[in-house]
Amino acid sequence: MKITRIEVLHSKEPTILPIPWRAAWRGPKATPITSFEFSFYKVYTDEGLVGYGPNTGYADLGGLIGADPCYVEAFFDQHMSGRRSGNSGRGGAGIEIAMWDILGKAAGLPIHKLLGAMTDRVLVYAATSRLMEPEETAEHIEHIAELGFRAAKLRLHRPDPWDDVEVVEAVRDVVDDDFMILVDANQNNVGEGYTFWSRRTAQRIAQALDDLDVYYLEEPLPRQDIEGLADIAASVDMFIAGGEHTPTVYDFCEHLQRGAYDIIQPDVILGGNYGITGVRRAAILADYYGRLIVPHVMSGAHFPLGIAASLHVMASVENCPVLEFGFDPPILTAETTQKVLKTPFMVEEDGCVPVPQGAGLGVELDEEQLEVVTSFEG
Repeated sequence: MKITRIEVLHSKEPTILPIPWRAAWRGPKATPITSFEFSFYKVYTDEGLVGYGPNTGYADLGGLIGADPCYVEAFFDQHMSGRRSGNSGRGGAGIEIAMWDILGKAAGLPIHKLLGAMTDRVLVYAATSRLMEPEETAEHIEHIAELGFRAAKLRLHRPDPWDDVEVVEAVRDVVDDDFMILVDANQNNVGEGYTFWSRRTAQRIAQALDDLDVYYLEEPLPRQDIEGLADIAASVDMFIAGGEHTPTVYDFCEHLQRGAYDIIQPDVILGGNYGITGVRRAAILADYYGRLIVPHVMSGAHFPLGIAASLHVMASVENCPVLEFGFDPPILTAETTQKVLKTPFMVEEDGCVPVPQGAGLGVELDEEQLEVVTSFEG
């Protein structure tokens, strides 16, 4: 089997958001986002099979014409992170995902069964995205719980970190004891107007959150502060999570060896170095150290195929307790982030999302909403 053509598909029209969106991780002075635009790869083969992946900016699309899409591991080693540490800078994850889509279709199997399935349902958490007042946040999470979610992630990083704790307290007061609260301090992000926590502040906030039965605290310190992260992880019962910006699988090694992360969070898309192959390798690496993996899943226009790929790979491993699912109405909803999917992913009563059972990624794009903006063929 050979790749014969690669197209880049882009939204014909932007998806206008119901209200402007200023995500917490972009900093208080960031310009709000008002719309989403979708962009995907469509990879054709000489056997009539077609694979899809998110557009991650891979530069040498023309150089793949004539390549065998079955050689996913070779592509990962040569065009993505492979065994190297540090950023490969090639952005090949979207193509790698399309190759897996083709492989699954060739085998007549969904990707998670091609990998060796552990489950066909994955528990997800609603990843909220904004900084709101305590009462408003509590009402928001109550509504999310009514829709079936059994877990939600709150954003921290208010100017006074004790205001963050007050928000978590308000949410804990209104949800069931078994509702999983996760929090993200975003201390590895750089944005205009951000004020970063000191080690002492991070330690004190972590202890306060631990008392509120928080499941995990994400990025309480920059990922380079391995010593500080390890000290916090050793001092609390809740998990310490992080690593969405970790460039390659092997850059997690020191964090795992030194106990800096209880949970690692690579993303199939972000940075373009992981894909399905890399995230599954990261899960195996974490399992070797007795740790967990909860992949980061990008929100917005990257969500449709990012969540599909993440569901498949996490359904093939044992150490993923929950998966990120961007949901923050009225901004992040099926109508905005999944508009181009003919059948959107929805949470069910048990808080899980079913893994697609169709061959490959098992999803279908509504190409009536898309147009070809670039095409390479032999």
